[in-house]
Amino acid sequence: MKEIEFIVNGDKLERVKRILLAHSKSGIFVTQGFGYGHQQGFRQVYTRDDDRGVNMLPKVSVRTVVRDELVDAIIDEAVADMGNATFGDGKVFVKNIQDAVRIRTNERGDEAL
Repeated sequence: MKEIEFIVNGDKLERVKRILLAHSKSGIFVTQGFGYGHQQGFRQVYTRDDDRGVNMLPKVSVRTVVRDELVDAIIDEAVADMGNATFGDGKVFVKNIQDAVRIRTNERGDEAL
């Protein structure tokens, strides 16, 4: 099992949900926050001023856990659908999950998803 975490702009939330629903019936967990990447929060940099500071941008983190064989298809579709080849398109992180347990039924592993 793998945990997939998307960190994207809030306007891409519905696209992420659509992609995940097309590949898996697992639930999702969404959190909102602020952050920045390599561009330090600036969408376009047209200034010579080196004292720009850091601009925190609103972001959404969407997490889900899926079976190993679904990861590549989900990521490929996300890159094709949401990638604009511009700064701020977002990031996808993939983490190993050792186990999952559905508390209600004590199902474990893939069955718990």
